[in-house]
Amino acid sequence: MRRTMRPYVICHMVPSIDGRIVTTRWKLSSRALSEYERTAETFDADAWMIGRISMEPYAGKAKVPARKSGQPIPRTDFIARRDAESYAIALDPSGKLTWKSGSIDDEHVITILTEQVSDDYLAFLQSKGVSYLFGGKTELNLKWVLEKLRKDFGIKRLLLEGGGKINGSFLAEDLIDELSVLVAPIADGSIGTPSLFDAGEGMGPVRHLKLVSCEPRKSDMLWLKYKVRKSDSKR
Repeated sequence: MRRTMRPYVICHMVPSIDGRIVTTRWKLSSRALSEYERTAETFDADAWMIGRISMEPYAGKAKVPARKSGQPIPRTDFIARRDAESYAIALDPSGKLTWKSGSIDDEHVITILTEQVSDDYLAFLQSKGVSYLFGGKTELNLKWVLEKLRKDFGIKRLLLEGGGKINGSFLAEDLIDELSVLVAPIADGSIGTPSLFDAGEGMGPVRHLKLVSCEPRKSDMLWLKYKVRKSDSKR
């Protein structure tokens, strides 16, 4: 049986020396932030993906109106556009992002939902021209989501720039192919804040990496690139 393809996934992040990823206290310079964008551009990705909280500043604060009437909306994927040069993807299982439009700059928005979202919310997304894919009834099946992104939008290379739980979930499912970390010259020292990978309570998955390159960058940053050694030869 032919195995469904998925995008090649590159997790690209800016952690501190001690692996923390909440940057609000760090006071990174604009040069350091630009360095992150410059390194991201080298991957020539078709799309980037983040979680709901990180996506909120991009999405806006539109109002979700209640429908006065209408037939129930089937829980089938809605594709508003499939010919964009780039895609911005949000993992939003509960449907809380209130999109002002179906694009971020020139990038088409795709949001990933569970089937528990309301008909009002689905009608709202359709009215804004936001594409949506269902990743499961109550929880997201990340492998299935990736396969849909490849099949429906032709996405071959994806930048994963999530929080610790999202990154950790992808790592646990063995769905990360490459790791790109632009290490900030910061020792965070905090306890209990998100780290690069937070798979869940207890012992997380162990993944072995192969160093691809190590490169000093501006603002005392260090760019490390690794391939993830797959636990299975198939991807």
